[in-house]
Amino acid sequence: MELRAAIETRVSAARLQDPGPTSEHLELILAAAARAPDHGRLRPWRFMLLDDARRRSFAEAAALAKRARVPTLTDEQVAADRDKILRSPTLIIAACIVRRDQNKIPEVEQLVATAAATQNLFLAAHDLGYGVMWKTGAAAYDDRVKGMLGLDSGDHIVGIMHLGTRAA
Repeated sequence: MELRAAIETRVSAARLQDPGPTSEHLELILAAAARAPDHGRLRPWRFMLLDDARRRSFAEAAALAKRARVPTLTDEQVAADRDKILRSPTLIIAACIVRRDQNKIPEVEQLVATAAATQNLFLAAHDLGYGVMWKTGAAAYDDRVKGMLGLDSGDHIVGIMHLGTRAA
């Protein structure tokens, strides 16, 4: 697919199903992400491909974080939130690990570099024929969810990237 066509036809998938990207395709997708513009060559992005166990832990942490914010949720509503995260075959967390040990590149530039890398990931997956959903939501800003992923509270989840085959 030509770059302009990929950009012009890119949309978030409404629903995803198996199969997700192959190992070879994941390597290509992540390599494209790493080619993003990056002032100072800090490479502040981290892309965490969650295996089944980590996906379940992430989904549970996100659901419990929502329950903490909205204590009136029923068990069924919490389960529905957890299950929504688990529907897609592949889950990649796009995070910005802010480098505070230097003062030349501001945090905002590190964030936009990570967002650019995430957009590259999205376009590369789309180019390979996969559907993608770029999500955030309150879980992306919750310190407990960040901690479950090994992130510090000052780091940022830029995208919860769902990848798979578009469902009809």
